[in-house]
Amino acid sequence: MRMRQTGRMRIVVLTGAGISAESGVPTFRGPDGLWEGHRIEDVATPAGYDADPEAVLAFYDARRRALASVAPNAAHRALARLEGAIGDELLVVTQNVDDLHDRAGSRNLIHMHGELRRARCLACDARPEWQGDLIDRPRCPRCGERMLRPDVVWFGEMPYGLDRIEQAVVACDVFVSIGTSGEVYPAAGYVALAAAFGARTVELNLEPSDPVVPFDDARAGRAGALVPAWVEEVLAQR
Repeated sequence: MRMRQTGRMRIVVLTGAGISAESGVPTFRGPDGLWEGHRIEDVATPAGYDADPEAVLAFYDARRRALASVAPNAAHRALARLEGAIGDELLVVTQNVDDLHDRAGSRNLIHMHGELRRARCLACDARPEWQGDLIDRPRCPRCGERMLRPDVVWFGEMPYGLDRIEQAVVACDVFVSIGTSGEVYPAAGYVALAAAFGARTVELNLEPSDPVVPFDDARAGRAGALVPAWVEEVLAQR
């Protein structure tokens, strides 16, 4: 494992649905292939939005409102605590569109798949913070057009922050995957990329995944238990 001469480690953490499931946020895809009872093609693709924008807006409005009933869990809080201790040596990259990392206190954070509590204007590409519904077609606060959609990256669209993420993964000393199956690219390739550049790789997941490149350390269990324990280990090494 690489480490700076100062003894400080650069850590990249990738989180998926499993870290928020313990807070009551539904996982992305159930065993029946549906997303909260909906076909993914209908609510998570540009074609689905073009075919029935009202249904898609209603779906995400309901998900945005549901965030009020959930709170960060011990795993979110532990990562925020780690950032408080090591600062920008830690980068959290989340595939989740909830705001639980933000509310826990994480600031060096990339929402690669967008955020429920942001809207995106199809007229001017503004991405304003958004708490209310979009179904009534409110005006964009920047340009005034009524062309706001959820700021969520759908299948076929480009995730956010890819250049910054790749640079961080290549340069990190430790890469940690939490609560994600690692099956969807580009996130699925990060463990292999980190390993290729000499990083130690760690998986904290409810069940072991089957990555192309095996993790150096794979631990199975609830994120709410595994993540705080791992953070304690990191802090004890400092």
